[in-house]
Amino acid sequence: MRESTQMVQILKALFSSQRLAILATEGRGQPYGNLVAFSATDDLKDLLFATTRSTRKYANLSRAPRAAMVIDNRTNEESDFHEAIAATATGIVKEVEDPEKEPLLRLYLSKHPYLKEFVSSPTCALLRMNVETYYVVRQFQNVMELHIKE
Repeated sequence: MRESTQMVQILKALFSSQRLAILATEGRGQPYGNLVAFSATDDLKDLLFATTRSTRKYANLSRAPRAAMVIDNRTNEESDFHEAIAATATGIVKEVEDPEKEPLLRLYLSKHPYLKEFVSSPTCALLRMNVETYYVVRQFQNVMELHIKE
């Protein structure tokens, strides 16, 4: 199996099994991390998350849209050192606008239906990370890269 095909399978399995990710942004020269509910498009080119426009992460992304998102399947057990998988996505984050918003919002809510009221608020923004690269670490030190951006 080609490494990129294997990575796509690993990423899809990981993303379907996990609901939360850590989003890393930068603001005023300092890194900032947040827990976010995420969803991925089927082609893995985009990662979606929502936040209100009054948050620090939204302000950081408005000033500096480059970000990273980490998704992992750790269990906080010793076995994680050999079995856990972590994927880091890097890319540019932008607010989703019409006409793309409705289908991407449906995709997001298909994974997170309990967030419908939150994302329906006029103060909430649906954001999209246009992924440039995925870095996947498994078996503690086996690192693979998948470049998405053409």
